Amino acid sequence: MARSDGVPGYTLRQLAAFAAVAEWGTITAAADALHMSHSALSSAITDLENALEVKLFVRQRARGVTLTPTGHEVLDRARVLLHHAAELESDAHSEAGAVVGPVAVGCYPSLGPTLLPSLLADFIRIHPRARVDFREDTQNRLRGLLDAHELDVAFLYDLDLEPGLEIAKLDVRRPMVLLPVTHPLAAAPAVRLRDLATEPMVLLDAPPSSGHASRVCADAGFAPIIGYRVQSFETARSFVGRGLGWTLLLQRPANDTTYEGLPLALRDVVDPVPASVEVVLAWRGDALLSRVARTFVDFVIGAQGTGSRR
Repeated sequence: MARSDGVPGYTLRQLAAFAAVAEWGTITAAADALHMSHSALSSAITDLENALEVKLFVRQRARGVTLTPTGHEVLDRARVLLHHAAELESDAHSEAGAVVGPVAVGCYPSLGPTLLPSLLADFIRIHPRARVDFREDTQNRLRGLLDAHELDVAFLYDLDLEPGLEIAKLDVRRPMVLLPVTHPLAAAPAVRLRDLATEPMVLLDAPPSSGHASRVCADAGFAPIIGYRVQSFETARSFVGRGLGWTLLLQRPANDTTYEGLPLALRDVVDPVPASVEVVLAWRGDALLSRVARTFVDFVIGAQGTGSRR
């Protein structure tokens, strides 16, 4: 119940404790994450429930806690209050106009070397008091990290993305075939994909690239013969350079040789021409982005030139 002087009967520390327990699912796990004792955290939750005169959790022995319907409503508003409190503290510690603090950025691995270095370097140069916490991973894992609020934003392909994300289009990529220069088709200006149907493919086996490659081959009328499955864009290029197979790429490498100096041939695909794929910057539509995260989004969209929200 609100006091007569208008000051809430609860504290931000109690709200933070409540949000942590809701996120971790147990008081013990939340206490470890916050470096608090179990009893102190439990008391904070009890004090918050008493101040609000509601039941926020159903406590189940050996099964953690479950939010009540009221608890779900309070959690959404608690996160907003905690977000604005953190923003107030950050702005108070900052010089006028300065962007200070961390932004957690995820990236699909093959986009890392072709898109990120210049963007991150320029952002830090312009905002030296910002810090980019960077992580590469598969697209489904990056989506999970966005949902868990462990990432602010992620660079992804617009492939198999589930609803709930805000997206800014950054670039468009078209699938291309990579061949060793000794391959008979390497001299052709473009390649019919089905002409490779009987040859081993080096598959970049990192979702969504693996599924997309299979669909592109299916559209060409065949299922690829997978000779090797690799996790790295550069490993795929190196295997192709050694004549171990061919591969499909959605990005144009900076050079046409492998680490060993072996030449490669990158060719357009014809008959049928596969659909282009968008490169996007994504974040949760309901996320409360920090000031530094919002600045990063605006910077990336502006730097890419073609960036547009949808």
